[in-house]
Amino acid sequence: MKMFLISDNVDTLTGMRLTGVEGAIARSREEFSREIESVLNDKSIGVLVVTEKLAAQYSDIVNQVKSTYKLPLIVDIPDRYGTTKKNNFISEYVNEAIGL
Repeated sequence: MKMFLISDNVDTLTGMRLTGVEGAIARSREEFSREIESVLNDKSIGVLVVTEKLAAQYSDIVNQVKSTYKLPLIVDIPDRYGTTKKNNFISEYVNEAIGL
């Protein structure tokens, strides 16, 4: 299975292409939706990588895909400017998941 990146940043896309991951740039909701549809129609893509900024900006689309489809697995990554998450986001996520 392949990976595919949807980014709002050309530098992130260039870096991922250097590792062999293809992708696309989405700078609007329409472009993001179109790229998501394209990925969903390509059964060879098993992991969809989305930059954190896009995942947050279009969280409704991302959450709908996550709840409807088993594949692709959607992973959000920081772009070249770094993460927008707090330093202890993993601990908070685990605590929330198990009800602490």
